Amino acid sequence: MAVEIERKFLVVGDDWREQATSRSRFSQGYLSTLPGRSVRVRVADNNAWLTIKGATVGATRSEFEYAIPVNEAQEMLDNLCQRPLIEKWRYLIHIDGLTWEVDEFLGENQGLIVAELELDSEAQTFTRPDWLGVEVTDDPRYFNASLSVTPYSSWEKH
Repeated sequence: MAVEIERKFLVVGDDWREQATSRSRFSQGYLSTLPGRSVRVRVADNNAWLTIKGATVGATRSEFEYAIPVNEAQEMLDNLCQRPLIEKWRYLIHIDGLTWEVDEFLGENQGLIVAELELDSEAQTFTRPDWLGVEVTDDPRYFNASLSVTPYSSWEKH
């Protein structure tokens, strides 16, 4: 089984921008956001994927991802996915051999910036950059699938 172990944090300030080595525009939508599993379509640059994720336990969940033709992914985003779509810029930051993915959300989730780090185990240690804020790994509101149902702009308090 394919497994993803990921920690997620809010981002504080703009110092992280100086460390970013690349930036890509992501558009993604959800075909399903049932409790315990989600099915996502994603387009980034000239690539597209269909991803199925299982329930999250701690920082771990099953994940299966398949490359698909961009034109088919775009058709699914346009015609089949729940609204709103998740639109974001993804920045990559490399620190001590690990890659942080910093997502700056757009559209109905604008104002939200989160940093994610994929690990080999939940016990793996890592250097915590100064721009990391509160950890939200265990808060399902910050899952992209949740943001497609209840966008950040609709939250009472940020």
